[in-house]
Amino acid sequence: MWFFLAVLLILYFFRRWYRERQTVENLTEKYVFITGCDSGFGNALAKQLDLNGMRVLAGCLTKKAAEQLENATSDRLKTTILDVASTESVAAATEWVKRCVGDKGLWGVVNNAGIGAPTSPNEWLAKEDFMKILSVNLLGVIDVTLQMLPLVKRARGRVVNVASVMGRLAFFGGGYCPSKFGVEAFSDSLRREMLSFGVHVSIIEPGAFRTSIALPVEETYKDIWTRLPSDIKVQYGQQYFDTCLKQLSGLLHSGSADLSLVTDSMEHALTSRHPRTRYSSGWDAKLFYIPVSYLPTTVADYILTRDQPKPAQAI
Repeated sequence: MWFFLAVLLILYFFRRWYRERQTVENLTEKYVFITGCDSGFGNALAKQLDLNGMRVLAGCLTKKAAEQLENATSDRLKTTILDVASTESVAAATEWVKRCVGDKGLWGVVNNAGIGAPTSPNEWLAKEDFMKILSVNLLGVIDVTLQMLPLVKRARGRVVNVASVMGRLAFFGGGYCPSKFGVEAFSDSLRREMLSFGVHVSIIEPGAFRTSIALPVEETYKDIWTRLPSDIKVQYGQQYFDTCLKQLSGLLHSGSADLSLVTDSMEHALTSRHPRTRYSSGWDAKLFYIPVSYLPTTVADYILTRDQPKPAQAI
């Protein structure tokens, strides 16, 4: 019995390996639009796809970043200024993409743009702090997708949304985790709706990576503490703040520096004939965060809070 189970398991993984090695034809003629190309995953993916001959349309928040990306890539890559939190900016970028792709349609949209700050215990924040992240990480993803979707449907292409392992397991407070949970939900519903149109929707779930979001997260964390009412500071205590900041900084700086673990997943989602529904990128995602997300809640809570500091006035 065990022999047959082993054979079936080997055949399953061999079939999966074979299917995932099959790529889409005429990739050099296909257009891909990527948001958040100033730095990090978006910047690395734009360069990677350009190097492989695809036609990249890159959305950058600043003109300086757009110029630097153009100087580092071929003439195939084009840039536009894009603020995903602005519907007017997204609409302008959509019209620009229409002019670029013509009747071919848009093969892929990669919703990569995102921010991590402000992040802190939820009680330290106001509604506006949550909205700052949600407007980029969730509403920006929705806006870009909905406006670009007719072009993607024309090409029977791909939508690739960057979520996070924090979209499965909320490890800290603030708007980041809710935004990524929202990206997961939006992507799931969109994937089912687009099946009949031949459009594939994939989710990228990176673990911890060393990117440019680390410094803003740390700086805003300090700013949030300084503006707190004195009674809240007394309840939590300086030691609680110092320890949490140290742990957050460690999480942000201890992640992998190999961004290709993520960009390779993005590229596969765009170029494979049989893309996956979800891509977990990074060993911490595969071996810790995602497995913990399947544990009973009480067990997961214990694992995630056992090393957390206690507020000064905790019961």
